[in-house]
Amino acid sequence: MRLLLLACLRARTGNATTAARIQNHLHAAGHICVLKDAFMYESQTEIANLISTDKFDGALAIHLYKGGRLLQGSRIPFGIIFGGTDVNEDVKCEEKHRVMGAVLEEARFAVAFTVKMKELAAAEWPDARKKIYVQTQGIKTTPKETFDWYRFLQNAGIPTDTGSLHVFLLVCGLRRVKDPLYLVDAFSDWHRKEPSVHLGIIGPAVDPLFTSEVKEKVKRAPGVHLLQEMPQDDLHAAMKRCFAVVNSSISEGMSAAILEAMDLNIPVLARNIPGNAAIIKHKETGLLFSNPQEFVVLSKSLMNDPIMEKEIVTRAKDYMKKHHSWEGERKAYENLVLRLQ
Repeated sequence: MRLLLLACLRARTGNATTAARIQNHLHAAGHICVLKDAFMYESQTEIANLISTDKFDGALAIHLYKGGRLLQGSRIPFGIIFGGTDVNEDVKCEEKHRVMGAVLEEARFAVAFTVKMKELAAAEWPDARKKIYVQTQGIKTTPKETFDWYRFLQNAGIPTDTGSLHVFLLVCGLRRVKDPLYLVDAFSDWHRKEPSVHLGIIGPAVDPLFTSEVKEKVKRAPGVHLLQEMPQDDLHAAMKRCFAVVNSSISEGMSAAILEAMDLNIPVLARNIPGNAAIIKHKETGLLFSNPQEFVVLSKSLMNDPIMEKEIVTRAKDYMKKHHSWEGERKAYENLVLRLQ
């Protein structure tokens, strides 16, 4: 089949990573899958023209609103993959809610990353319950062997001469929903008392206005560093060398960065929100915090208890093997696209 895959393809955001993975799965199953950036299209007419010109047999869209609305009324069968903010945030807007309901009605199937996400969607659109499948994200990490950690630290302005360095990495696109400034004040206060702790914020400048706000704030926050975004294999290598990976989002579908850290045997400290609590069991596969002060307390306990750290990363890795197998995800999409025939 010739398949169109519509997603928000801003470099190195979660949706773009998911899109590339699904494209890879569909190619392996013998289909032709063409990725297009949903932001490049204004209307359903443009997509309809693209579909007839390129002779697509079926389509997939990531994000029920951003991608899905463009396929509404489409002449070819399509499926939807929930992005996260569609079900968590966009449902609060009446017009978006109406559009998303209509899209879901037309879709042959929809994929939710978690049971929780399926339940949220089914509560909004009960008639769609039967066509929503739960398929967790499959994760494969590819840390670059030749990654230069010391150069990375130098570029970040992190001194490499202190004995016991503890680098925490917050991996996220710079936009409000990711709340990268949530921990900055508390972390800076902690750094003043313990100069060996550093927080690196790394990710694409998704929202330019907000990015300048982040830059201003970080400038005045000792121990906190805003880092250049980097290719996936470099990022995985940096994660592998850091002490812990952090997530402070207000809302998440399913954070690929958290899953990648678990796969790389790195402990995760994440804000206690439904999307994060769906994949992290507190003190078993990671640590969940409800405020910046608690983040500092939990980080200290992790630093002072290597046995707890070892147990957490071991259990997290087991969880990954069981629930986020890349091969399992591949099989699921191979089967799902058959519904588009």
